[in-house]
Amino acid sequence: MTAGAGRNAVNRISLIGAVLAVLMAAWPARAHDFGAMKVTALARADGIFDMAVVVDLEQLPAGVMRPQRADAAAAREFRRLFRDAAELRFDGELSDCEIEPASEDNRLPADSTLALRLTAKIPPGARNVTWMHGWPRAEYFLRVQRAGEEESVVHWVVGGEVSPAFDLSGPARAMMHGEVAWQYLRLGFTHIVPGGLDHVLFVLGLFLLSFKPRPLLAQVTAFTVAHSITLALSIYGLVSVPSSVVEPLIALSIAYVAIENLCVTRLKPWRIAIVFGFGLLHGLGFAGVLRELGLPRSEFIPALVSFNLGVELGQLSVVAAAFAAVGLWFGARPWYRARVVIPASLAIAAVGMFWAFQRIVA
Repeated sequence: MTAGAGRNAVNRISLIGAVLAVLMAAWPARAHDFGAMKVTALARADGIFDMAVVVDLEQLPAGVMRPQRADAAAAREFRRLFRDAAELRFDGELSDCEIEPASEDNRLPADSTLALRLTAKIPPGARNVTWMHGWPRAEYFLRVQRAGEEESVVHWVVGGEVSPAFDLSGPARAMMHGEVAWQYLRLGFTHIVPGGLDHVLFVLGLFLLSFKPRPLLAQVTAFTVAHSITLALSIYGLVSVPSSVVEPLIALSIAYVAIENLCVTRLKPWRIAIVFGFGLLHGLGFAGVLRELGLPRSEFIPALVSFNLGVELGQLSVVAAAFAAVGLWFGARPWYRARVVIPASLAIAAVGMFWAFQRIVA
């Protein structure tokens, strides 16, 4: 090996190591959660606006202080920081909020989720309420409901932005067809880009075997059909598999696809069947998110279809980005497999195996 080739090999190994370190450190064990927190609000009949908040400490955005201790003092400080970043307004007027732990245990929990409760008195005659939390990039969903009503209104909210106003003076307005379709299309897309790094790596594994239209289309189609089946069956309650089983298997599917890329150079018949089987697993992962988020009863089918379409658009955007970045420019080069496919597949396989172990022991 020449000195130049040796340096190139070292550089590739160093790059792979850096990518592995970032992915392993940054990605939480529980992959299919929606956002850094979940906010469920109830306008009670006694005039109290009651908000139940679950904060996922692992998914807090960069720049937000993560508690370093699990004692009562740290819990009080975190609640203070959370309240200071929150704004609850009735008819545009800022309201004082009381914040307290949701359980009698006043310490931070041993796991990564912290439950809080915020309450505020609804001013007499108030017509609407808005909510805002100032943590940047802390995307989450907000569910608002009035006492005595079955239907709730769900909004996907970006940290630092004010939520849509919730009407307190009359029955909750159901979202229009177009609003439902757009909201769940966006949710499906963001679950892949930027929120679904495990799904992104799986799709990249499919791309790395061959970016030519026929083999890539065969794999993507098998994956799409499969995850659409289990997504629908699971949402309708016909199939149910615990996330503790699904999540490690999804990670192993990522590793398998990448490892097979090291052993074969073209699409084999068994690959389609295997990708289809893995698609069934990924569909269960998508379904877990949708069950947690909830689907509007009056717009169940449009929301489900829109979410699935958003997922597909996210996956296609990953393929398009990969082709524009490497396939278009380097795919025809004789060194493409040695310098791109093999190093990238090794990195993806290592990350998949690490996530599988992480999710099994978590």
